[in-house]
Amino acid sequence: MRNYKAFLVTLLILSFLLISCNEKQELFKEGSSDWYSYGEAKWYFSNKELISTIKNREGYLLTKQVYEDFVLEIEFKPDSTINTGVFIRCKNNDLNPTNCYEVNIWDLHPDKGNSTGSIVTRVAPLEFVETINKWNTLKVRAKKNKIQVWINNRLTVDMVDDNLPEGHIGLQSKGTGEIRFRNSTIKILK
Repeated sequence: MRNYKAFLVTLLILSFLLISCNEKQELFKEGSSDWYSYGEAKWYFSNKELISTIKNREGYLLTKQVYEDFVLEIEFKPDSTINTGVFIRCKNNDLNPTNCYEVNIWDLHPDKGNSTGSIVTRVAPLEFVETINKWNTLKVRAKKNKIQVWINNRLTVDMVDDNLPEGHIGLQSKGTGEIRFRNSTIKILK
């Protein structure tokens, strides 16, 4: 009977740990020390929204933690002038399309192959999605070498690439304008 009780307790603990590992966690949380900013953008929180304003400059937020396989979900609201994006699997704090996968948010990009929903310099969007001046959803699933991106539940990227197996996650504010983010969550995939 004692071994049975110990077995049940162990099973309960393992079940709790397994459930906890698969839960979504807030990524860019106000007051958190899990990320930092650099560059010249102004980043601040207001009404549970992460807001960045910029004028002819660029700035970034970057997680301190490295992520490998995950599902990232975030809502965003860009104005018509901002050049922004979500960077995943960044090798270091030099956020660029070579060291990271840059999921672009810029409907008016001069090169439509790099507009919203694309992975800059790697994959053009499968669909063009209009996102200016309204709340939108972004979902990124990164599992091993497969990266998928959805904007407003529409698949925009489905690619296989072996260059960046893990890295930091970042947000960009570049050029001139305002970008708002909210409800940023990540779920680690095992």
